[in-house]
Amino acid sequence: MHGYGPMPQQPTTSRPSPATLTTVRVILVALTVLSCGLLGWAPMLRLAIVTRKPRDRVLLVVVIALNIGLFAFIMATPDDPDQMSDAAALFMMLWILGLLAGVITYYLYAEIRHYNTLGAPAPYGAPVHPAPPLPYQQQHLAPHQQPQPQPHIQQHQQPNPYTAPTTPPTPTPAPQRLDQVRAELDELSDYLRKENRDGEGR
Repeated sequence: MHGYGPMPQQPTTSRPSPATLTTVRVILVALTVLSCGLLGWAPMLRLAIVTRKPRDRVLLVVVIALNIGLFAFIMATPDDPDQMSDAAALFMMLWILGLLAGVITYYLYAEIRHYNTLGAPAPYGAPVHPAPPLPYQQQHLAPHQQPQPQPHIQQHQQPNPYTAPTTPPTPTPAPQRLDQVRAELDELSDYLRKENRDGEGR
């Protein structure tokens, strides 16, 4: 049986810092652009590892196949650009641009969406708030202790002009246990005053 106290925290999936994520994204996008799409499999491989979704694994295989086809097409073209036909040059350019646009757009969209669903990381050294005191602790007071009034802090909030006014909730009656404790404390106070008077009379 567990005692009262803060509940143990559930282990959450670790999320890298925003600086680390930005650096990795910039490096992978730069590699894809500088290689004219031939390294487009690198960001898709990272995406398949991070998200572990079957769709991303299938897209990784598709991108690898497109990279192999593009490499084979480039190797099959003549070394002299003048000997390449306009249709072959246009086809190769459209292949490279389509591969670059598709890989970069999908990679950034899917990874940003994946990490947004995990939530923001907690800042390092963030204070842990203790659990609030339980109500039953206030009922077990020693006979000589009087309950101390708690200062009531009123927070003035600005009314929102875009929301409709709501009726305030009806106050709930105080619990009967609280009334019973007050009555017992009053009796105890009267008893102590009577004892003090009897002691002074002697």
